[in-house]
Amino acid sequence: MADSKALRHIYIVGAQNTGKTTLVNALEAAFAKNTSEIQPRAIKEVARNVLIKHKFTAECIKTSPSRAFQLQELILKAQFDAERGVLERDGWFISDRSAIDPIVYARKYVTEEASIQLRQSTEWLQLKERMKDSVVIVCQAGADWLLDDGVRLMPENREAWIQFDQLFCSCLDEWGLGYEVMPCTLTDIDKRVEFVLERWRSGGTLERT
Repeated sequence: MADSKALRHIYIVGAQNTGKTTLVNALEAAFAKNTSEIQPRAIKEVARNVLIKHKFTAECIKTSPSRAFQLQELILKAQFDAERGVLERDGWFISDRSAIDPIVYARKYVTEEASIQLRQSTEWLQLKERMKDSVVIVCQAGADWLLDDGVRLMPENREAWIQFDQLFCSCLDEWGLGYEVMPCTLTDIDKRVEFVLERWRSGGTLERT
């Protein structure tokens, strides 16, 4: 059995309503069935918890650039703290979203300067290096499950949804982070889980000094 310090973390990222949380839950359950594996911790609801705790709304992001930037700063720090909490316990994790999310949102809803400011932070520089050694899966937009839950910022329409999805990929490319795209046509949850596990197993461990 591999040392947890040598296991690649898994990040599930992408636009809103692309099945990320459902996939993370299913991955968590899949690992739980295999007791020979070191069990990952799941990092979930980081952005949602920040939204609720600090009383942000989707309208804040659309109408107040300063509030939108403050929110993304808080989410980036919360992601950093969540990952650090797992690593301090010598664990590994599956993360619902990642440090790239608040930076992409800053680029889209604030300014490019705001995105650059977040990318210069100590938190991002450390999290970026960790992502380079991890499995990053982008859940592609386009499936028929776009639903407003009243909390998250929703795209104006299907075209805007897909454009935001493409922004994630272009940012990952620009910032030198490798990733795999989970096709929106792959809707069966068992097949989605196997898609991730195949990529995790193919480079599942790495040497760390």
